[in-house]
Amino acid sequence: MQPGRWAHLCIDMQRMFAEDTPWKVAWMPKVADEIAEVASRYPERTVFTRFIPPSSPDELPGAWRAYYEKWPMMTRSRVNPELLDLVPTLKALVPPARVFDKVTYSPWVDGRLHSALLHHEIGTLVLTGGETDVCVLAAALGAIDLGYKVILLKDAVCSTTNESHDAALELLRMRFSVQLEVVQTEQWLSSATP
Repeated sequence: MQPGRWAHLCIDMQRMFAEDTPWKVAWMPKVADEIAEVASRYPERTVFTRFIPPSSPDELPGAWRAYYEKWPMMTRSRVNPELLDLVPTLKALVPPARVFDKVTYSPWVDGRLHSALLHHEIGTLVLTGGETDVCVLAAALGAIDLGYKVILLKDAVCSTTNESHDAALELLRMRFSVQLEVVQTEQWLSSATP
């Protein structure tokens, strides 16, 4: 890893979180412009993750099975497959942007993303997307564990509730200040090196 080499990791900006589903994240439109600005300036450095549900709850073990028993309408056998796609403005950037699918909150579990980033000697991740207190949090903590420097763009992450969003940002900012920096998108863009 080289600290100076960076990639933009955008978490789960998918139609199933943007449109009228039980998992809709109402804040998503508030951060869409900032995310699109970063991704469109640096599409070749952007990696989008997509959260992909199982076809049925029985495909996953333990608590994940219980989770999808609560949300059966969001399994792949029942949800419109088009809703798994990125929102259209971001999907248009693929390629050169890349997509990594994941079945858990964290994008690091199967090792593919970490391997791809290591191949490109990436040492810093610029983090955007949703939700701040679930998948973004899991991505940030996993990245820190793997040794990445994380720059979280606080006006380019979203959640369902103000309280948990604010708490997640405060936790990351206060407890991981050596490994993670929380900044505004405009501030980061003004100093970003191509």
